[in-house]
Amino acid sequence: MSFSDLKKQSKLGSLTAKLVKEVEKMNNNTSSGDDRVWKLECDKSGNGYAVIRFLPAPNGEDLPFVKLYSHAFQGPGGWFIEHSLTTLGQKDPVSELNSELWNNGTDAGKELARKQKRKLTYISNIYVVKDPANPDNEGKVFLYKFGKKIFDKLTTAMQPEFEDETPIDPFDFWKGANFKLKAKNVAGYRNYDSSEFAAAGALLDDDDAMEAIWAKQYSLAELVAPDQFKSYDELKKRLDYVLGNKGTRRQDPEVADEEETSRGPVRELDEDLRTQLNSLSSSNSSSYDDDEDDTTLNYFARLAE
Repeated sequence: MSFSDLKKQSKLGSLTAKLVKEVEKMNNNTSSGDDRVWKLECDKSGNGYAVIRFLPAPNGEDLPFVKLYSHAFQGPGGWFIEHSLTTLGQKDPVSELNSELWNNGTDAGKELARKQKRKLTYISNIYVVKDPANPDNEGKVFLYKFGKKIFDKLTTAMQPEFEDETPIDPFDFWKGANFKLKAKNVAGYRNYDSSEFAAAGALLDDDDAMEAIWAKQYSLAELVAPDQFKSYDELKKRLDYVLGNKGTRRQDPEVADEEETSRGPVRELDEDLRTQLNSLSSSNSSSYDDDEDDTTLNYFARLAE
């Protein structure tokens, strides 16, 4: 484009319109920096809708989902945004500290432990059936990160409350069901209570096509592999600085995100941590860290046998 053309566009206001469009695109961008990860795009009111299908365990793996624990909180020395070693069944310095705080008998200790409690995230492979906000996603396989609310809907589908309800395996190609994901804004927070499963049935009528989808799934095990986590000593050093105990370099959430993406694919899944800080710190739970029931894990382990 010549300088004279640039001047013409300036007079017409087209450059401003183009810039506004690009800024809106950036602000509404739902990508977490990893093209494999799908997110529901919501409008300005916080409403969103899509239809997805949870997929079976990837080839060579036992479960169709993995659990990932993380911590995200702010201290005098900055932000602590890290994945917890409790994901691997190992000791974690934040969890150890929270236990001490909870058991010290003071309200202040319990409040701080709640603020620093771990956040549970599940990750599965999904097939996008319908995505009105981004139609190009339809017919593709993605990783999907979700919380306990949606996981509870999965477990309820497998283990319904009432006798007249037929249990389904929501991760099954043939006997599963599409999941109608419905988001709305309730008291300033994203709410998925209206989400529901459609009638059970095969994802597609063509087994060969479903096998091709299965072959495109991403490894879930690699997302929680030991090499994706910092060591206990690294986490302890960072924790000490955030709490103002020892000196190390300062780190804020933006810098953390930029630097830690190099640690592997699990680091690309941190996008929502900052948006969850308020809910983490304002939890009204009676304990600092609610351990999840492993009933569903055992259920899938039996299926894999």
